[in-house]
Amino acid sequence: MPSVRDRSRGFLVAGQSLFACALGRSGIIVDKREGDGGTPRAALPLRRLFLRPGKGPRPRSLLKARLMTRSDAWCDDLHDRRYNRLISRPPGKAQERLWRQDHLYDIIVELGWNDQPVRRGRGSAIFWHLARAGLTPTAGCIATPRDVFFKVLPRLSKRAVIRL
Repeated sequence: MPSVRDRSRGFLVAGQSLFACALGRSGIIVDKREGDGGTPRAALPLRRLFLRPGKGPRPRSLLKARLMTRSDAWCDDLHDRRYNRLISRPPGKAQERLWRQDHLYDIIVELGWNDQPVRRGRGSAIFWHLARAGLTPTAGCIATPRDVFFKVLPRLSKRAVIRL
């Protein structure tokens, strides 16, 4: 749910609980395009959980979990046949690395966006990930503080969706 004061902020509602979250710098948008900085208005199913090893305890979750590796990346290259898919890092420069120097991707929930079927240019890699201090805007994802993952993930079924 978007904030009425700042379009790049919103609220994650889980049952009766409300948690502040960061959204894309362009806020919630209907016609999502690659690189527009918007978080898509959609019902986004939770696909799987990615965890960076050695970065704290593992949150409890019913989602399929995968430990990330240094070579994990998400393809955001419009001209690559692997667009909007998890890939191994080496080829190409237009790939979003999951193993980052900052803490933002230590916990990631892959959200189902533009993946069934994939349409080039409609946006890739919409994640629910860790937020920066101050809940500053994302590139189009949803971000919450670490403690929110530990409160919310155990309460979510495998069929849960994030609605925007």
